[in-house]
Amino acid sequence: MPLTGIRVLDFGRYIAGPYCAALLADYGADVIRIEAPGGNDDRFSVPVAEDGSGAMFMQMNRAKRGLTLKPGSPQGREIVRRLVETADVVVANLPHEAMVKLGLDYDSLSAINPRIILATASAFGSEGPLAQNVGFDAVGQAMSGAVHLTGTADQPHRAQVNYVDFGTALHSAFGVMVALREREVTGKGQCVSGSLLGTALTMTNALTIDHALNGIERRPIGNRAFSSGPTDIFRTRDGWIVTQIVGNAIFARWAELVERAELVDDPLYASDILRGDNGAELSAIMQRWCIERTSAEAIAEMGAARVPAAPVLRAGEALAQPQVAAMGLVEPISYPGTPAEIPVIRAPIQLSGSGKAEPQRAPQLGEHSDAILSELGYDAEAISALRANRII
Repeated sequence: MPLTGIRVLDFGRYIAGPYCAALLADYGADVIRIEAPGGNDDRFSVPVAEDGSGAMFMQMNRAKRGLTLKPGSPQGREIVRRLVETADVVVANLPHEAMVKLGLDYDSLSAINPRIILATASAFGSEGPLAQNVGFDAVGQAMSGAVHLTGTADQPHRAQVNYVDFGTALHSAFGVMVALREREVTGKGQCVSGSLLGTALTMTNALTIDHALNGIERRPIGNRAFSSGPTDIFRTRDGWIVTQIVGNAIFARWAELVERAELVDDPLYASDILRGDNGAELSAIMQRWCIERTSAEAIAEMGAARVPAAPVLRAGEALAQPQVAAMGLVEPISYPGTPAEIPVIRAPIQLSGSGKAEPQRAPQLGEHSDAILSELGYDAEAISALRANRII
């Protein structure tokens, strides 16, 4: 596996740090999840197991080994030092002051191991008037312009899915791989820094470029799109479907399907941007077509016409699709005290020449503490003393 032999210390919280480390674990890295002796808050979000471990924790911490540790104590600092000596990557999406206090900042880490790569993510980066502020996914969404443009003029909506956190984790994992490649040349590590605001602005950059160059202040338009049409969500006889009509060829096929072929020659709809500007009428035409059909009928007809469409599914329906099974996306994993196997989805990519590590569950609290400390040279008596003193 590509990352066999790479050791990662995961001090991360929630998504941005832990998912970065999980992606590395998928391809063979030895990832050690480090959390407080009583467990971190993110372990217990939306509990699904008898021990209180949650749904997000199961996804974010698959295939990691679990070590409990109080890193701010003198004994904890010594354990961190020994871990860093053996590690290649440290992941820590903590406030900078906390990282300095715990000795997890890059200067402290590189003094122990010059080859170490630190991947850190913050809300707003390390410079500027907001650098000291904390934030979660919704902060990035709101400050990027995305929330303003979602929903209606009376009520902006944020996305329920934490896409800014996930995007930051993906960028961070990319940065780690670049840093590992650079280390092969220089022999030295470096700090990989990501931010929620940076990720969010990256994802809305086309909209901000549009404003900067065209001077247009876009307004919320519900589920329609600014630069295509009919892109929208439509009610059918028994549910909802989504369409995304992009490009002249697909628009022509759609117009033929809904028996409005004359729209192709209408100057109001001559390009994607014009179809977005005049999308309300296109959506009305599509809505009249959809309401006469069930979702399955509408999607079948559009599929035959090679027009993009999909059903709007509930979370409970998403994994039951035959296409999900055909793609092998779900890898069920057992965890003690859950009512069923956990339907985990790992890195949704395939490498033609390299496979992923075998799927493994997330660790129970402190599950591998003894084994990890033994690897660092602690004997059974010393480990018992650390546990008695609540260091681990």
